[in-house]
Amino acid sequence: MKIASTLRAALVAIAALAGLSTAALADGGTVVLTIYKAGWIIGGSGGSGVLNFRGRAYSLSTGGLDYGLVFGGSKTVLRGRVSNINRPSDVAGVYGAAGAGLAVGRGARAIVLTNQKGAVLELSGYQTGLMANADLSGLAITMR
Repeated sequence: MKIASTLRAALVAIAALAGLSTAALADGGTVVLTIYKAGWIIGGSGGSGVLNFRGRAYSLSTGGLDYGLVFGGSKTVLRGRVSNINRPSDVAGVYGAAGAGLAVGRGARAIVLTNQKGAVLELSGYQTGLMANADLSGLAITMR
């Protein structure tokens, strides 16, 4: 019995080290996104951006839907870091969020999002326009 538990502990340790080495290979970069949003109950957004990863720039497109209390229009510029990616295409995917906000004129924005591939976006910036929202929203990012 003691041999079986020792073997089991060794296998768990090997699996943990394998997981750490895979995580150590994940890299990060920077992202700038410009998103235009408009809506009345149901809203939509679209925009573009740039991913800087391992010394190269990659063009991005964004689009999304909002549903809930959505009213107005705005332009949001977000800058920040993307982490836990191994290749540029890992940033592409669907990011979901629930939130509330009000922008009249210019206001600050900050958000942390994760996609199905595990990419983590930590973004902050500003929103300009007239926008009131308390909604569920989704943001899709694609490579151009």
